[in-house]
This record gives sequence, structure tokens and C-alpha cells, in this order.
Amino acid sequence: MQPYSGKRAVDIIAAGAACLIFAPLAAGIALATWLEDGGSPLFLQTRVGHRRRPFTVLKFRTMRDQQVTRVGRWLRQTGLDELPQFINVCRGQMSVIGPRPLTAEDVRRLGWADRNHDWRFAARPGITGLSQLLAGRSARYSRRLERLYLHRQSMFFDLRLIALSFAVSLVGKRTVRRWLRHTTGRSTNQKPFIRNAASPAPNQLSPAFAIRAQLSPPNAKDVEIAT
Repeated sequence: MQPYSGKRAVDIIAAGAACLIFAPLAAGIALATWLEDGGSPLFLQTRVGHRRRPFTVLKFRTMRDQQVTRVGRWLRQTGLDELPQFINVCRGQMSVIGPRPLTAEDVRRLGWADRNHDWRFAARPGITGLSQLLAGRSARYSRRLERLYLHRQSMFFDLRLIALSFAVSLVGKRTVRRWLRHTTGRSTNQKPFIRNAASPAPNQLSPAFAIRAQLSPPNAKDVEIAT
């Protein structure tokens, strides 16, 4: 599950370009957040990173007094609350594509603190990725997608996920997930389950990122991951 050669270069180029391109938008979001309630535009939280090292993740604040703000609701729908995390990428704390960054509380609650889950923390957490785009808050589904990504990661696969993430920013997560369901013919209530090693390589995945593995119904009980 080692990262492909050049992944860090892709991260630096993508994050640097994003910081330049989205700087005016980020400034507008910060101003709108401050104007709405006078609070800080940024939300800082400690997450578990590469090799389980803690780091401070940056996000645009979406809540005030335990209530989602009007600006925050739009930010969550488009995923633009994650924009400040490109700074985390430039610092080497995150990748553009990778597993979902978790809090220490989430890691303990999910039972992922043991060595059997070290594979998940061998890579830098990502701003976006298969689990962030497709799994919602399902912990079991996220784990499967993250393992799938780490086994099949490549530059081509990352670029396709980045393109899909831009689509989310433009039309929203729900619209993209409905599109994926329509184009793949899969129900979002079904979860991918890897049954054998004969599954296709990343460059064989369809444009809709249909996961060419057999599917099994979700278990009755699952755990949610905090966002």
C-alpha cells in the first residue's frame, strides 16, 4: 500500500494551484462567514494523520452554538469548507487524495486503534477520496473504500478523483452521488465488497468510478463517522 512514485509532487502542484485559483473565493467565504455572526471563519481541530501523528486540520467554520449557519450549510453541500486544507497539504500533513482524516475519539470509538488498522494510517489523510465522495458517514463502507483506494492508487486514479471532487464543488455532493448511482446502475444502499484479487486495476475503472467488485448488502448495524 505504498504511495505511487510522484504522489507528493502531484499534491504540491495541485495544492499550490488550488491556493492560487481559489484565493478570491476563500476570501469571500471568510468574509461571508464573519459577516453572518462575527465569529472566526476558521475551524481548527486535531486529527490523526500519517503514521498516527496528530495534526491540526483547517476548515471553514460551518456551525455556531451547535447550529449549522446559512453559509455553513452551503459550504457543506459543496464541500468548500475543506478549502483551507490545501494549506495542510502544502505543509505535508495531508494529501489531496487519501483516507478520511479522523479524530482520536473516532479512532477509539471505531476500534481502529489496534495494529490491524495500521494500514489505514500508512498514508497521509486526504482532503477528498473514495470514502469522502461515496461513503457518507458510514464507517464500514468508508473502511472498504479506503482499503480499495490504497491498493489501487495511481496518478491517473487520483486525477479522476480530483475531477469528480471539482464536480461536487460545482453541483453538490447529493447531485454527484445521484449521478454516480444512475451511471453505474448501483444502489447507494449497496456496499462494495472485494471478493478476490482479480479485480481490475485503477485505469480500468469506468468514468463514473464504478467499483468492479461484487457487491453485498450492508450489515444491519453500522457506525457513523463525524465530519
